[in-house]
Amino acid sequence: MTKLRIILSFLLGCTQAFIPTHHGTIDHSILNSIAEEFGIPCEEECAIDQYAELPESVHPGVLTGQAMVDLLDHAKENGYAIPAVNCVSSSGINACLEAARRNDAPIVIQFSSGGSQFYAGKALDNTNYRAAIAGAVSGAFHVRTMAEQYGVPVILHTDHCAKKLLPWVDGMISASERYFKDHGEPLFSSHMIDLSEEPFDENLDICSHYLNRMSKIGLLLEMELGITGGEEDGVDNTDVALEDLYSTPEEIYETYDKLTKVSPLFTVAAAFGNVHGVYKPGNVKLEPEILNRAQNYISKKLGDDAPGDKRPVKFVFHGGSGSDVSDIQKAIDYGVIKMNIDTDTQWSYWEGIKNFENKFHDYLQSQIGNPDGADKPNKKYYDPREPLRAAEVNTVARLEQAFADLRCQNVLGLGEMSTAKNVLGPRRGGLPV
Repeated sequence: MTKLRIILSFLLGCTQAFIPTHHGTIDHSILNSIAEEFGIPCEEECAIDQYAELPESVHPGVLTGQAMVDLLDHAKENGYAIPAVNCVSSSGINACLEAARRNDAPIVIQFSSGGSQFYAGKALDNTNYRAAIAGAVSGAFHVRTMAEQYGVPVILHTDHCAKKLLPWVDGMISASERYFKDHGEPLFSSHMIDLSEEPFDENLDICSHYLNRMSKIGLLLEMELGITGGEEDGVDNTDVALEDLYSTPEEIYETYDKLTKVSPLFTVAAAFGNVHGVYKPGNVKLEPEILNRAQNYISKKLGDDAPGDKRPVKFVFHGGSGSDVSDIQKAIDYGVIKMNIDTDTQWSYWEGIKNFENKFHDYLQSQIGNPDGADKPNKKYYDPREPLRAAEVNTVARLEQAFADLRCQNVLGLGEMSTAKNVLGPRRGGLPV
């Protein structure tokens, strides 16, 4: 048996600790955290059961089922959206968790298929997407373990899954189904299935099939209508027809109507001119009013069954890098509860490394010898932790801007993050950054 199988068998076979109720709701009176299961010290924010400013079900760590829905409902009701950041490493995950805690807010951590494969290691064969499945599962356990320690609620999500990538999602759902048997909740919180390039009816049929399977264990489905322009993770929509970048109220209503009959555990990534990546302004016009028209159209269709806020749909915002803040906040007012962030955090991570190299360039040219002396060692500068930490710090700073733009600050009621203690000194691995 491989080392990975040994680890997964141990983790997936732990004593039952979670009890499911409606739509994956967890009975928090008997909930065992990862820290409790494995005897990991859990103090201060890690040890709290709930937040003063949030629904009772919302707790530190990964949220699933009703707790996740309660958080998303709270976001819609209180006019904020949760940043959703694509991660490809444990370092990137830790930066997201630190940013969430510093901003006193929840966060969505998500993996793409390519990011999942990278997490597993590019040398690992990916036939039948086995490396991408293993990488996502590995990342999920890292998020579950560390989210509790940072004391923040996290939605653990996977990003765009085109039709050809469905075996990847199948593998992750299977992992969640096994995890559910022992823990009463899925391993992941949600998955996106992006069939926007397929015929509309096929998109809805396949999404309905997956929603039926996923909702049984409290997994939420994110689906996409229309096409997000630009390029991301190997999917190139830079030449897509302009009309495909905008969803119609009729399409959104038909989607809402069909999926609601299966389960309420879904969100919609509608197209309103969104574009992945950063491009010159003016090429595509963002039209958040499309979301408002759709909410009004669906509310009229629902009549007396429409919710009081007349915003029946939970929307997600893809391709927002470089968008005007006023457009972002209009979209939030119209029901956006999650906004993807990838391009900007890719740059911030790289920029942190670039700036570190610029600052310490003369200490990074050899193992021995620098401006302080020909015999002076440079180990503490080329230690990989150095540039990686610089990347994390820069990304945390960039995410602070994202949290502010999305009105997602001071949500938890925890106050400022305390300064870390027992940090190792220079002779024991301490870092200049």
